[in-house]
Amino acid sequence: MNEHTLSMRLERVAAHMPAGAHLADIGSDHAYLPVALLRRGVIATAVAGEVALTPLRAAERTVVKNDLEQRISVRLANGLAAIEPEDGITAISLCGMGGETIRDILDSGKARLSGRERLILQPNGGEQPLRQWLMENGYRILCEELLRENRFYYEIIVAERAGPVAYTAEELYFGPLQLQARTPVFLAKWQRLLRQKQKTLICLAKARQAVPEEKLQEIARQVRWISALLA
Repeated sequence: MNEHTLSMRLERVAAHMPAGAHLADIGSDHAYLPVALLRRGVIATAVAGEVALTPLRAAERTVVKNDLEQRISVRLANGLAAIEPEDGITAISLCGMGGETIRDILDSGKARLSGRERLILQPNGGEQPLRQWLMENGYRILCEELLRENRFYYEIIVAERAGPVAYTAEELYFGPLQLQARTPVFLAKWQRLLRQKQKTLICLAKARQAVPEEKLQEIARQVRWISALLA
C-alpha cells in the first residue's frame, strides 16, 4: 500500500469523503489517505496528526515526496489536539485502531469538535462502544460498511451531528444500518462470531476458576441476539 494504491478499507473510507473537504486524518501513519485524496483532487487541505515520532516522520516523507507541504500540515499531537480552529476542518478520519480508542480520542477532544464535521471512522473491533458514544453525543450514523480484507472483517462508520439520536441495544451491537441491509458479508461475519461465542461459553462453563456471572450473562445474551439475527 502507498499513496497511489490504498488498501481496500482505505479506499472505502476515501469514498465517503465530502468533495472539497478540509480533512483531519488522526493517526495518519504514512499520510497515505490525505495524500491520495489531495492527488485525486477530492479534498482541499489536510492535517495529518500523529502521536508518535516514527509515523510522524513517515508522514512527513510522503508529503514532501508529493510536493504537498503547502496543503498538508503534519503535526505531532495527541488525538484531536492536532486540530486548530483556523484549520476549518469539515471531515475527520480515524482509521485502523480499536473502537474504544477512537471513542476515547473523540471524547477527550470534544472541545475541538465544531459539530459540523463528518466523522469517517474505521474501527478494528469495539464498534458497539463507539456507536454508543456517537448516539450519546447526538451523532446520527449516515452510512455503515462492512468489508473483508486479508481474512479480517472491517467496519466503516460515517456519522454527522444531528441532534438527539436513539438506537436500540441490538442496533448499537450490530449497527443500525447493517441490521437493515443484512448483506452476505455481514451475515458471514456474524455466523463466524456466533461459533466463536458458543465455544467461549462452553470453555467458560468448564473453567475451574469462577467466571463473573455478569460476563456469562452478557455473552449468552449476545449468542441469543446473533442466533435470532441468523434464524
